[in-house]
Amino acid sequence: MSAEKRSSKPSESGAGPTQATFDERLARLETIVADLEQGKLGLEGSIERYQEGVQILAQCQALLAGYRKRVEELSAGTAGTLTPYAGDPDVAGEPRP
Repeated sequence: MSAEKRSSKPSESGAGPTQATFDERLARLETIVADLEQGKLGLEGSIERYQEGVQILAQCQALLAGYRKRVEELSAGTAGTLTPYAGDPDVAGEPRP
């Protein structure tokens, strides 16, 4: 059953031409964890599901690292150029109205 499920949605494993979004991968990972926690898959099924989960986790970590780098690059380009508006409650030292 797990082979059929994976072949019907190639983007979940990252092997197909269409890549899943981070949120789709995370949702699939949560499903895998729930399946494993139920303990109804048997040894072979559990190993297959676990392997798929490890692959998806690696993909999610790589995506997060890329997103972090993009945010850092975008933030570096604006360093020192942004000034808070008058009365910004998040700026330390300014009295609140």
